[in-house]
Amino acid sequence: MLRRPVKIDWFGGALIVAGVSALLIWSTLAGDKYAWASWQSAVLVGAGLVLLALAVFVESRAAEPIIPLSIFRNRTITLATVATVVVGILMFGSGTFLSQYLQISLGKSPMVAGLMTLPLVFGLLVSSTVTGRQITQHGRWKRFLVAGAVLMAAGVLLFSFIDSQTSFLVLAMYMIVFGVGIGMLLQNLVLAAQIEVAGRNLGAATSTVSFFRSLGGAIGVGALGTVLASRVTTLLQERLGAGVTGDGSVKVPALASLPPEMVPVFQASYGAATADLFRVAVPIALVAVLAVVLIKEKPLQTLSGDQRRAKEAAAAPPG
Repeated sequence: MLRRPVKIDWFGGALIVAGVSALLIWSTLAGDKYAWASWQSAVLVGAGLVLLALAVFVESRAAEPIIPLSIFRNRTITLATVATVVVGILMFGSGTFLSQYLQISLGKSPMVAGLMTLPLVFGLLVSSTVTGRQITQHGRWKRFLVAGAVLMAAGVLLFSFIDSQTSFLVLAMYMIVFGVGIGMLLQNLVLAAQIEVAGRNLGAATSTVSFFRSLGGAIGVGALGTVLASRVTTLLQERLGAGVTGDGSVKVPALASLPPEMVPVFQASYGAATADLFRVAVPIALVAVLAVVLIKEKPLQTLSGDQRRAKEAAAAPPG
């Protein structure tokens, strides 16, 4: 194993964390604690953007940056990052909003709702295992990225047709399609990035793609949650009259606490709003399809990170 002295870019890392935290706080609280167009939003977004701009400046001059900006000059790295942000939004978003849909629109308990999402998990598990074996055996990986992105987008489109009367069998088939697509993309986008970078940047590329997936999921769930809340409020006002909520937000009570005649109204409204949410997500999924189509396939690497660094060091000119 090759060893060398390293210098951690603490300042750049702190700026990245601070900037991302400001944007996460904004996306989590906006539309609930304060309006999207408010002075609080302006302060948090402005602070986040300024901190991230400073982070870019610091990273561009650091001897060993947390995120080497040079890796984004590579088209595959940039496209894989874009696609993985979309995967994060849709993967975390589907888990959150499908679970809520199962509990509120279909009236399931939290435990039952969790168990009912197993088809999605099963599809993800099987597809990621099978595609991993196929890539290892044959060395071809782009076909799985494209197929996964198309299936993911198809799954999101199918979710846009659900309502409070959708049977579990139909929903399970939709979840399998979506899960298979996510499974084909999840780790193979990391693989695509790893193939493109030099051995010394292997860890940075891997962690960067994973970081943007988590970031996309966190911000995306907050933004999509606001869309869902707005649609639920609108639908309830249409069906029950104005004044359902006084602050523009929606707080759906436990179904057991509602009068029996109100339960179907809340279930139907939430089911329709969830379908509308996934319609909004369809164009987002298509961004991932376009990104992976534009990725250029290269041969699969067979050397470990240490072996790649040793080979690159040996090939470097002396001095």
